[in-house]
Amino acid sequence: MTPRFSPFKVAPDLIKALVGFETAIAAGGLEHSLGELVKLRASQINGCAFCIHMHAKDARSQGETEMRIIMLNAWRDSPLYTDRERAALAWTESLTKIAETGAPDADYELVKSQFSEAEIIDLTMMIGAINVWNRMQIAARGVHPVQPPVAVA
Repeated sequence: MTPRFSPFKVAPDLIKALVGFETAIAAGGLEHSLGELVKLRASQINGCAFCIHMHAKDARSQGETEMRIIMLNAWRDSPLYTDRERAALAWTESLTKIAETGAPDADYELVKSQFSEAEIIDLTMMIGAINVWNRMQIAARGVHPVQPPVAVA
């Protein structure tokens, strides 16, 4: 894959603004581990290899288990996720696929059962931000870092 452009070089002020937006969202207090699952799931739905790589790596570095990362695409059928995580993941899918879902009341009621109104706003903004990053990286044909293969003994 050949990158098309580098948003970090071409539009540093816009990137800085988006990073600032995410910093403000993070200050809202949602669990970092939950945020990584949300960002990873939205990136899976959107097919953004750059962001999948980044958020899987970030989740691992924060102590997330390999199995929960692997099973994330099938979270509805796995007992590995808490009710709060399930509500956030359902809301993530609903908003990431908003043209298909229209953000149904059932998904809102589920998220409302686990999050305060302020947390719902933070979560919704987080989902919006990762969708912007996904679209930017897909449009730019951003290439994730590649580590050399590890030799098997």
